Amino acid sequence: MSNKSENTLPPSKRLLLLEPRGLLDIPALFAAAPFLLTARRGVKHGVVVIPGFGADDRSTVLIRRYLSILGYDVHGWKRGRNVRKPGADFAAVIEQIKALRAKHDLPVSLIGWSRGGIMAREISRQISDDVRMVITLGSPFADPTANNVGVIWKLLTGEDAPSSSSRLRELAMPIPVPATAIYTRADGVVAWRACLEQDGPQTENIEVRSTHIGLGFHAPALWAIADRLAQKWDAWKKFKPGVVVAPFFPRRAL
Repeated sequence: MSNKSENTLPPSKRLLLLEPRGLLDIPALFAAAPFLLTARRGVKHGVVVIPGFGADDRSTVLIRRYLSILGYDVHGWKRGRNVRKPGADFAAVIEQIKALRAKHDLPVSLIGWSRGGIMAREISRQISDDVRMVITLGSPFADPTANNVGVIWKLLTGEDAPSSSSRLRELAMPIPVPATAIYTRADGVVAWRACLEQDGPQTENIEVRSTHIGLGFHAPALWAIADRLAQKWDAWKKFKPGVVVAPFFPRRAL
């Protein structure tokens, strides 16, 4: 399966206007907390969570707090707002990953929300031996141009939004570590089809019912992340939700 059409259109303006619905996932997350704490625990190792474009570590605090409770050594990216040019923060994040790798003597798992997921994938190409897996949340790596944030990009960076190029096409290529893409068809910020991994033995796409800004607070998304981290070491398998949680994960054709 190809993970995008040749020209992926941005989400409709209607979906963009409905994005604030994602904030309702925050109270729902707290209501679901007792159940989320029953998730499987995996081997303790380093986890780095990279925020989306324009955001900082405060946006990922609930993800990190949850995974910390489950026993992982979880860290934000510690680089302030994610607004610098692509690649500008790679060296610092790679240094952080290598320090966590040395601390636990185990590869580090990377979680990236939106632009943070694109960065996590690219970093994994550079230091694949130090990365266990990459989990993306609404990350349009297959076509970063298919979005509704061009104006915001211009305001925050002083640059035009990225245009199609051979480099952008390279972003969609499979990465050398297991990859999980969590996405929502109700995404009003980026095109959901641009957030899909290509079919492969170490790739998967997990659909949830949320919005782009709700993905980091959405209980089923956090459950899926916990399930991925809890897998047996060096025995990666595709996500199969249990009977109790299966209704929260649509199983539709891509």
